[in-house]
Parts: sequence; C-alpha cells; structure tokens
Amino acid sequence: MADGRRSQPGTGEEQPTQLGSRGALRRPVAGRAGIPDVPPTLAADRALALGTDAPFEPALGGAPTAIAPAPPPAMEGPAPPNIPLGIAETVQIRTRRESGSASVPGTVGRTASSPVEAMFLEEVARTRVFALMCIFVDIFALIGLPFLGGNTMVRNILLAELAFNTLGATYLFFDLRDPGRYRGTVVMSLALLACVTVYTAILYWGINSAAPCMVVLGIYFFSRNQSLAAALVVYGLCAGAQAILAALVLSGAIPDPGMYTGTGLPVMVQIITQVIIQFMFFAAYVLARSGRTSTLKVVDGLLQAHRQAEQREAAFQEVKQDLDRMLQLGGPGRHTDRILGDFKLGVVIGRGAMGEVYEAHHMQGGERAAVKLLHPNVLAHPGSIERFLREAKAAGALESQHVVRVLDASPAGSGLPYLIMEYLTGNDLAHHLRKRRRLPFDKLEVLVRQVGSALDEAAEKGIVHRDIKPQNLFLLERSSGSSIWKVLDFGASKLAQHKGTLTEGRVVGTPAYMAPEQARGEDVSPSADIYALAAISYRCLTGRPPFSGKDLPTTLYNVCYSMPPQPSLVADLPHAVDSVLAVGLAKTAAERFESAGELADALAAALGGHRDDWIDRRAQALLAHMNWGATP
Repeated sequence: MADGRRSQPGTGEEQPTQLGSRGALRRPVAGRAGIPDVPPTLAADRALALGTDAPFEPALGGAPTAIAPAPPPAMEGPAPPNIPLGIAETVQIRTRRESGSASVPGTVGRTASSPVEAMFLEEVARTRVFALMCIFVDIFALIGLPFLGGNTMVRNILLAELAFNTLGATYLFFDLRDPGRYRGTVVMSLALLACVTVYTAILYWGINSAAPCMVVLGIYFFSRNQSLAAALVVYGLCAGAQAILAALVLSGAIPDPGMYTGTGLPVMVQIITQVIIQFMFFAAYVLARSGRTSTLKVVDGLLQAHRQAEQREAAFQEVKQDLDRMLQLGGPGRHTDRILGDFKLGVVIGRGAMGEVYEAHHMQGGERAAVKLLHPNVLAHPGSIERFLREAKAAGALESQHVVRVLDASPAGSGLPYLIMEYLTGNDLAHHLRKRRRLPFDKLEVLVRQVGSALDEAAEKGIVHRDIKPQNLFLLERSSGSSIWKVLDFGASKLAQHKGTLTEGRVVGTPAYMAPEQARGEDVSPSADIYALAAISYRCLTGRPPFSGKDLPTTLYNVCYSMPPQPSLVADLPHAVDSVLAVGLAKTAAERFESAGELADALAAALGGHRDDWIDRRAQALLAHMNWGATP
C-alpha cells in the first residue's frame, strides 16, 4: 500500500475533522468545564462543518462563532455526507455557568472507574446519610431528655455528649459534600464519639433495655467501610464496652443507674440477654463485611460488562470506518491515466479530507510511486497551493528513515499541485489493529520509539504533524524481510497551520487522537503530536481508542473534558503504564513529556514493570484533578 491512505469522513475512531478558526471547542472560564444542562441545537450561526472534504466555510446567513463545551447528547440528526460547501448543517453547543463551589477539583460529581472507587463513593454518600440521621436523633434526644427522669448525673453527661455529637455530625455532613475531603481519621473520630455517647445512653436506659439496638446499626454501618481495621476497632470497642458494662452490673461491682434495670429477672435470664446482644453485634459485623465483598464483586462484573460493551462499540466503529474507506479505494479516480512529471497515474489508493493518493508508474523504468493531489475545493482557497508545497517540502527535508520520502513535487505555478512519494509495501497500523486488537509489548515499544524519533526531528525543525493516527503510521515490509515504521502525511496535515496560527480557519485532525488544545482551536506545539502518540499507545495496549462518541461534537467534548478508563483495568498491564499514559494524555501541553523520545523511554520501562517515582508523582497530581474514567 502507498503513502497517503485516508479514511473517508464519517463516524468512528479514524474520523478526520475540520473546524473553523472560531469553530473549535473553547476553554471555559476558569479553565474547567461547567456542568452542562442544555443539549446541542442546530443553528446557522454556529458553524462546524460535518461530513465534507471541504475546508471550513460558514453556513449561509451567518458567521462562525465558538463551540463552547457541551454535554454529549445526540444531535437532532446526523449531517449527510458530502454536503455542498457553504450549506452544511451546523452545531451550537452551550454550557451552564460554573458553580461557585470551592471544592477540590476533580472530585465533585465524579464517576467511579473501579469497583473500589465505586464503593468509596458509596461510603461517602452513606456516611453523609448516617451523619444526617445522627443529627436528627441527637436533636430529638436533646429536646426530650430534660423531661425524663432517671439518674440526673448520667443524663447531664449524656446531654453534653449529644451536643458534641450533633456538632461533629453536622460538620461531617457538610464537609463531605465534596468526596475529596473524606478522611478516615475524621470518620473514626465521629465513630468513637458516637460509641461513647451510645454507651452513656445505654447506662442511662439500662443494659437490659432496647438501647443496645442502636449499637447494632452503628456496627453494621461502620463495618461496611473500606478499612477492615476501622471496622474491627468499632466492632471490638462496642462488643467490649457492652461486655464490661454488663459484667460490672451483673456482678454487683457497680449499681445499675438505668431506668430499666431488669429488677426481678433471674441472673441467668440477664446473662442470656447479654449473650443474645453480643450475637447481634457479631451478626451485624459479619453481614456488613460479607455484603461489602458481594457488592464489590457485583460492581466489578458490571464494570467489566460495561468495558466490554464499549470495546465492542469501538471495534464496530473502527471496522465501519475502515470498510467505508476501503470501498472507495482501488478504483479509478478523476485523475487516473493522467501523466504528471515522469509518472502515469493509476488507481486511487488513498483518499482523505485534503486530497487523493494514486498509485503511479514511471513512464520509462516502471518504478512505482505514490502521487498525492489536492481536492479541487481545497485549491479554491487562496494560498493553499503555496502552503501545501512549502510544508510538504519541509517534511521531505526530514532525514529520518521513519518518514515517507518525498521524491518530487509539482513546479511553482502548476495548476495541479502534486507530490510524488515513495511507494510503500505493507499495511498501516489500523490494518494490524484489525487483525489483533492489541499489540504485543515489544512491537509497541518499537513503534513508539521509531515514530517518536521522527516526531522529535520534526519538532526540532518546527514541524507539527497534527494528524498522528493509526492510518498515518505505516509498517513498511522490506524485501530483506525486515520492517520499519513510517510516518505518513506531514504535508497535508501541516496545511492547516503555519507558524503557530490558524490558516483561514481550518484545523485538521482526527478526534480520537487529537490533543485537547487542538480540539479547542488553540495554537498547537509538538506536544500535540506527543499526545497523539500516547493516545495510539493507549489504543494498542487496551484494544480501544481513548475517546469515542456517537457523533463528532461528542468525541471532541470527551477529548477536552473527560478521561478514558484506567488502562490497567481495561487490559492486563503493569500499573506503571497508567502513570506514563496519564502524563502522555495530560490535558495541558506543558504537563506532558517534553519529547516523544522521553515518552518512548518511559513507556518501555513501564512495560518492563519498572516504576519512575517522578512520573508517578506527576501522574498523581494530574489524576487528582481529573481521574481515570472521569466525566463532566
């Protein structure tokens, strides 16, 4: 297969995208996505060209404006393919204002990415309910106790403890509005205070009264917590306090100050009553712990099923996209049999948003080559030809053996600009990922290192590829039997940008592998290519693209304001890989690796099971802001 193979615009992982200069996702105020509540609507004054090969043009009757962050509900209808230039349906995406909450970023309203995290979020919510219940019970007791009889000293001590317990529960209830503020020590402090208060109440009502039933509820609640040690401490404290108090009273060591003393009951009956109470404590502990274990298994099964469904959907979109593309290749094109330079054009072997690639043969020697031509609608834009040739020649000047060689280009002033490139035998990465959903570790290491070396050389010469994706990474099969990875299409992708500014409002890329700043229409640096290489690594390791969506705006929104599932939970990977990919997929360019070579070194070490403390710390800081699996 030759260089320049492209996917036809459509839905799916490999979907090329063109956005207007002001038709890109804009970073919201304060740098964080608000909680959206308004679905996207179609409007002629908000332009995002969908389903066309043409560069961006505003819709009739209006000028393009920004596409603000939006929720991912479905559009009112998918845009049909090949919409004529200037009359494409457009999308307006709006968002709600930021909340004034001063909570820790990345924790409020977050979703769980693992069974343990799901149980943690449930624990936080349950703790708030328990605190609220304590508040109401304490207030009711504070109001009612002064009107009851009983031991005055014990009652006064109980009233003071109830007041402190109410304050502590109120603090905990409001503090845990943000799950990120959950602290086990604070919850344990409340548990200890509650235990002291409850046993003062048992002393007030009597050891043979119904008061110990409150302890059963408390043991069950705290025994469902994540910490086994904390559960054992609460159970042991309650069971021990009940046993000691009962022993002291039944032995006559201390008088029973309770309102219900069990006077007149045989000692054996009172002992049996205490044994039953201890059994209830133990049963509450066992039921809570076993219930937690069962819930973890169920949640894990649900998450696994959800991930499998996502992977099947991603695989379906990949196959659909590639099938659409392949159905349009291998046949004659508008320029078939045309002679350009010393080459005669044959069938179309690649087609994309900017142009077509033809197989060609030398008129005399018969050597094969790949010839890339721009679409007529691209040629209609002023300066397109000059930029195409200038950027293509810059890519051709790269010395890396991992970049497709540019053999010749059309002369200045030619009415039909073209590039003649080496003909490559083999298949692109998308083909290999269709054959096997994941790449072996050693194969991926070679890919990332070879592609990374090409990207680093391009970065040194001020070139940003902007469209690194599986279809632009080609495994050349040499006649000697060896193989080497080649980066395709440095020319067409750089057409969209020159010297760090948007060129006539066109941003070209593939949403699933597009860096967030590129999706927002901001100026991009070589860090965007590093991000794309990390996204491809995620795809090769997990068998699914990092981001997808049922339509183009949804995918772009997910790229900017969500995180993919944790890699080691999707596939059997070393946990060190999670840290490397968290840094490589950082939402901000400055937080990523400084070079593609650095990413390659870090990934190779992580795949070998070696951890880097510095990378782990960087990853932890990033994930504290937006964790794996986080959604707006």
